Amino acid sequence: MKESPAVALPSLFISHGTPMTALEPREAGRFMQALGPAITATFGQPQAIVVLSAHTLTRTPVLLAGDRHEAVYDFGNFDNRLFTLRYDAPGAGPWAQRLSQALAVAQQPLEVVNASGLDHGIWTPLRYMFPEANIPVLPVGWPAHWSPQDLMRWGQALDPLRQDGVLVMGTGSLTHNLQRVFAGGLQNIDRPATTESTAFRQWFVQQSQQRAWASLVDYRQQAPYATLMHPTDEHLLPWFIAAGAGGSQYAPHRIHASLTYGDLAMDAYAFGEGAAPLAQALVH
Repeated sequence: MKESPAVALPSLFISHGTPMTALEPREAGRFMQALGPAITATFGQPQAIVVLSAHTLTRTPVLLAGDRHEAVYDFGNFDNRLFTLRYDAPGAGPWAQRLSQALAVAQQPLEVVNASGLDHGIWTPLRYMFPEANIPVLPVGWPAHWSPQDLMRWGQALDPLRQDGVLVMGTGSLTHNLQRVFAGGLQNIDRPATTESTAFRQWFVQQSQQRAWASLVDYRQQAPYATLMHPTDEHLLPWFIAAGAGGSQYAPHRIHASLTYGDLAMDAYAFGEGAAPLAQALVH
């Protein structure tokens, strides 16, 4: 394992969008293409990537610790070209034990299984961020029934890995009501932002800037249109894992903001002491 960066890597929340993001980068894909080089230029290449996606859900946290990973095509009724895309990345290796140790110290659960595969919420952003696929990836399945507070505590246990140069990343979507997306028509990707999605996104960034953690974890009661933007909340909950990993003493930084279909937010956030340097790197 190499020397740790002077400033720990930020943890990230990435909105990955529909599977078509992998073929049609648009604003969010172009941001992801810039994000990987910005991370490497600012902190050095990550030693490993611990990633939790809205599409890999389990009863308790489970690390897929296989030696190699491939893209899993966990979708249907999309462009057939998607099934030709690959992301063959190394697996956990010695980082599996390091992850297990960090969680054991924090008395947080983790099961380790000899299994492989990266769902589209993982391989889509990673293909843009680190196209060489030469960084070990540790995909973790997680329980969607956990509260935001539970997930933040689990994320806090990952801080020692960040200090060792590991990138902690959650992927989902800052807003996610597919019924509204489909009702507007998938051909209407440039539909103007709806009042509801705008209000929810603005509330989230304002509360983040103020480090209003009590409000953020209670977002379903306090955020405008919360249950409309997230009829089920598995696509937002990875935000809280990344937030926990970054530490509550630092304000989250929104490092990307764009929208598709008027409702489906592609916003991305960075957390921790490295969030501000990364945000600065992305604007230069």
